[in-house]
Amino acid sequence: MAAVLIVDDEENIRKLVEAYLTAEGYTVHSAADGVQGLAAFRRYHPDLVILDIMLPGMDGLDVLQQIRRESDAYVLLLTSRSEETDRVIGLTVGADDYVTKPFSPRELMARVKAILKRGRSTPAEGERMLQFAHIRIDRQRHEVWRDDELIDLTALEFKLLKTLASYPGMVFSREQLLEQVWGYDFYGEDRVVDVHIGHIRQKLESDPANPQFIVTVRGVGYKFADQLV
Repeated sequence: MAAVLIVDDEENIRKLVEAYLTAEGYTVHSAADGVQGLAAFRRYHPDLVILDIMLPGMDGLDVLQQIRRESDAYVLLLTSRSEETDRVIGLTVGADDYVTKPFSPRELMARVKAILKRGRSTPAEGERMLQFAHIRIDRQRHEVWRDDELIDLTALEFKLLKTLASYPGMVFSREQLLEQVWGYDFYGEDRVVDVHIGHIRQKLESDPANPQFIVTVRGVGYKFADQLV
């Protein structure tokens, strides 16, 4: 069964969530602040982190950014605020989903199960590399190169680019990208796709305002436009 790390400074929430997770058979670890949470993450290597945004010392978004530098483990954000900016910032940094406090424990468990069902696949050796005229994607090493330059993408940005590049020239709607990258059970807003596409363009394109690799098809979605070699 999967391992889950709960990082929240409210003891009653940690105990409540831990009780539900334990009842479902998950291995559970917990931490009361961001520094302890990051240390526990590095020690236990959980499959999923339930992470509060508002933490003492090191806040949840900082913890999330560090996790994304080290791992593609799933992250479910908890926030006591309902503003759209919190949700979008968290998803932009690389969270897989979010729940706003106060929340229903049953809803939280449903989100946890949905996230963990997505799975992490390892490509076969013959499918490892995607080679294009300017872009090279190593699906096993999670590396992206533009010509001779290594491009630093987050785990979620990599997955989004890989999805588009796996079908060059094919137009994906926002809804299709949400299903492929975030999963069928994603509860957020579809414009999070635009946010991540924007970040990838900033890193990948020579002129992000006039992209040549990730092209917008107006009124439909996005496609990957580099040529196969």
